[in-house]
Parts: sequence; structure tokens; C-alpha cells
Amino acid sequence: MRKFKTEKRLEKITRTANWRQETLTVIFENIHDPHNVSAIIRSCDAVGVQKVGLVYTNEEFPKLSKVTSSSANKWIDVKKYKSVKECCDDLHLQGFKIYASMLDEKASSLYELDWTEKVAIVMGNEHRGISDEFQKMCDKTFFIPMRGMIQSLNVSVAAAVTLYEAQRQRTLKGMYSQNSFSAEEVEKLIDRWCDK
Repeated sequence: MRKFKTEKRLEKITRTANWRQETLTVIFENIHDPHNVSAIIRSCDAVGVQKVGLVYTNEEFPKLSKVTSSSANKWIDVKKYKSVKECCDDLHLQGFKIYASMLDEKASSLYELDWTEKVAIVMGNEHRGISDEFQKMCDKTFFIPMRGMIQSLNVSVAAAVTLYEAQRQRTLKGMYSQNSFSAEEVEKLIDRWCDK
């Protein structure tokens, strides 16, 4: 028996669960500031990302801020990885392409990539960026075109810009009009959310 306060609340939960995208995820690599982590999780929830991964080899796992995330973290599934290799192997096994955000000679513009594929977006540390190991194991690197003197955005802003481009492409392709997860998985998600 599902617990919920109102029929309207159940409708919102059901609608949100049906919009969740199984084929889009974000990987946080050693992002130091918990406010940045929470802000990215909030953006993930906003565009329908259900699962995120945390790879923390140099930093401690962050405490998630309920203020910054507006409690979005309770609606998102978080998986912790012990190493970059473990993360990449798991993602590739699931059929994800791994795209890392960074400036390098081979990087593609954010707007040149197909974000309707099964994609994992890797966002790196605020100061060090993506590790060399992740750079070697990812399938592509990408950058966000900039028109100003500063060549980078705050990591949480960069994640939001990327996620909203993914949402734009997926909306045009009708991917929010059909379930990404199986009907059984959506029902389980609704049941879990009704208990929150």
C-alpha cells in the first residue's frame, strides 16, 4: 500500500518517475566542495537523471547539503566507486559511453555531441579537473564554448549547462514521452518515493 499525503502528490511522483532517464548519468570525480556536489545533484533531478556515481580517490566522500540540493539527493540514487577503473569498467559493461568535461586538443564542443545516446558525464575536481586515469579511460572529452576572458565555469554550472543540452536533445527526440526504465522499475521507484 502506497503512502502519500494527497492524490496530487502521487501524480507528481508518478509523472517524475516516468520522466527519469536510465541512459544518462553523471560521475563526480573528487569534487571537493559539498555545495557543488549538491548543486549538481539538484540539476540531475531537474533533468531526470536517476543515478549518479561518485569516484573519490583523493578527497573524502562529500556530505550532501540539504540547503543547496533542496533535498534533491533523496530522489537520486548515488553509487560510490573505489577507483576510476571500477567506475569505467562498470559503465562500459552497462553500455555507457563516457564523456569527460575538459579542455584538450581532441575535445569536442558540447553542442557537437549526441546526448541522446547512453552517456555518462564525468565532472572533475574544481582545481585539478579530470584525472589522467579518467582521461585515458573515457570515450570522448568535451568543452563548453566560452566567449569571455575566463576559460572555465564553476563545476556545478558546467554540469547544469551540459545536462540542459542533454535534456534539450532528448526532448526533441521524444525521450521524455516514453519510459526509459522498465514498467517494473518505474513502479518500484514510485513505491520508494511514496515512503519519503
